[in-house]
Amino acid sequence: MSIETEAGAPEVRVKRPPREEVARGVKDSLAAGLGMVPLGVAFGLLVVQAGLPWWIAPALSVAAFAGSVELLLIGMIAAAVPLATIALTTFLVNFRHVFYAFSFPLHVVGNRAARAYSVYALIDEAYAVTAASRERWTGWRLVSMQLSFQVYWVAGGLAGVALASALPGTIKGLEFALCALFVTLTLDAARSKGQVPSLLLAALSFAVAVVAAPDAILFVALLLFTALLFVRHLVTARRFRSVSDA
Repeated sequence: MSIETEAGAPEVRVKRPPREEVARGVKDSLAAGLGMVPLGVAFGLLVVQAGLPWWIAPALSVAAFAGSVELLLIGMIAAAVPLATIALTTFLVNFRHVFYAFSFPLHVVGNRAARAYSVYALIDEAYAVTAASRERWTGWRLVSMQLSFQVYWVAGGLAGVALASALPGTIKGLEFALCALFVTLTLDAARSKGQVPSLLLAALSFAVAVVAAPDAILFVALLLFTALLFVRHLVTARRFRSVSDA
């Protein structure tokens, strides 16, 4: 037990054993992690129904641990999209993770290998759990939570592969899983008035891409949307500085 003082107020921190911290990390992952399983099952089903080898599901879940990108990659791999396009699309879709690192408690992970894994496993769910918690994190707790998320996802994908192999036919509409995921995230973001400009910029980017590049709508829309978000950030930051100076 150690006592520290912050802002003049004493704070008592209890140092828990690693086993207890791991248990806490697993518990932290349950709510969001169990919700990843059905999406993982849909991912595994899509892999088989797209005519790809079953091992693509766990391989992607290890090489590119990011649900939205993995679902997107299935269609791109099946369509034999050029590798450069796949790489750039993956970069654009996952670019938001760069900003997660600014407030993610990565500093609590001391071991280099564990820290490298924590960076690799920094997914939306892991960031959301840490951002919503006001408790002090430890390396054991953080990494065990992230590892649990990956276990949920890989297990869901393997369950989907097994289910697809046992079914006599295919399930129609599963290709809509990724679209449904993004629609849900968009509706959640639309609850805040501050995000409405970003939604409008996204709609504008899509409309321009449909007209200007009908053969590469997603790619062009992502590039344009990223550029517009950067411009919006600059304008908002300048406006905030002007208000502060006033």
